[in-house]
This record gives sequence, C-alpha cells and structure tokens, in this order.
Amino acid sequence: MPAVIRILLDGAGRPARRLPLTIAREAGFQEIAVQTDENGELRLEGAGEPVEILNAGRCIYSGPLKPELTITLLSEAGTGGRQGAPAGIGGGSVAYPSMQTDQVWVDGVPVETDSEGYIVRPDEWSEGFARALAEKEGLELTEEHWEVIYFLRDYYNRKHVQCTVRDMIKHFRKVWGREKGSNRYLHRIFPNGGPQKQGNRLAGLLRTKGEH
Repeated sequence: MPAVIRILLDGAGRPARRLPLTIAREAGFQEIAVQTDENGELRLEGAGEPVEILNAGRCIYSGPLKPELTITLLSEAGTGGRQGAPAGIGGGSVAYPSMQTDQVWVDGVPVETDSEGYIVRPDEWSEGFARALAEKEGLELTEEHWEVIYFLRDYYNRKHVQCTVRDMIKHFRKVWGREKGSNRYLHRIFPNGGPQKQGNRLAGLLRTKGEH
C-alpha cells in the first residue's frame, strides 16, 4: 500500500515544495534520496514499515510509515532558535584571531557572524537565522528562496562541499524549468552576492573556497 507523506514548513501550513529528503528503511538499512512534489507531498510504497525520514542530515520522523503522514518542520520557535547543522557541517566555531564579527538577533538571542554575514557557529543555524539575516540584507524570502536554502544544505550534507552555481542551475532547471533555472534568475532572487554567496550565508554554510 502506498503512503502519502506531507511536509509543511514552520507550522504555517506552507507546503515544503521540492524538498530533498533521505528515506532510511530498517530492512536492509536501505537509504534512498527523494524529493517532495510541488504540493509538498511524497508517495512511498511500504505503508506500515519502520522508516526514518531525514532532511539535511536531521531526522524529522522516525516510526512506522503511515498511510497518511503529515510532518511539520520545526522552526526556531520549536527548538529554541536552533535547528543545528546538517551532519556534514561540523559544530563549533570557525572564528580566527582578529576576525571582525557581527551578529544577527534571533528571538532575542544574538547569533554571531563574520563581517559579511557568514555564520560563525554552523550548529546555531535555524530558519529564524535565515529570516533575520535576509531582513538585514533587505531580502524578502519566498518559497523559491527556501527551496534553494534547503537544497544547498542538503547538497553540503551529501557531498561535504558547497554547491557550485553550475550544479544549482542543473538542479533548478529540472524542477523550475529553463527560464527560472538559469544563472540570471538565481542572481536576480539573490541580488547580494548571487546564489553561491548570499545563498550560502542564508543557509548557514561557510564561505566558498576562493571567495574574497
């Protein structure tokens, strides 16, 4: 029997469209990479089987695969402002001597960044951090921005390196079509440094190697 899984964002009932997920089945320890559709839904065979569902290395569900299952991704309101880094993104601080720092306030708690807005402690990332940093940079986040943010985090979790613009274009051309899945459009929605710089900042990732 197929199971229908619905993924919602931050308790507001917004569907998590085209969200990369990993499904881990206990039988044979099988892991498969999947993605929700434009309605934030995913259909899987094997209702009743025990599974773990992961997003960006974080388990968002563990239990039997119910015929109908709705999962709401926790925001900072449910985690004290912390969602943590994906498994591939280490905790701790990336500060160095004489580093110039700044901060973003998330629910009254300061989260330290470098002078350009890159987070200093990746495990302090949350959706609230992304929203606060976006506001600071004059950017209003849309569902497309969230798709890019979670794609970048999942990509880093799987490959342990920041995604190149070329790979972003390749991915989003498949899911958005040729007009939006383009370098020009990605730079239009991330005007402050493009999808690699501004996208990485909002996703709580480190500076891409070679950036100055």
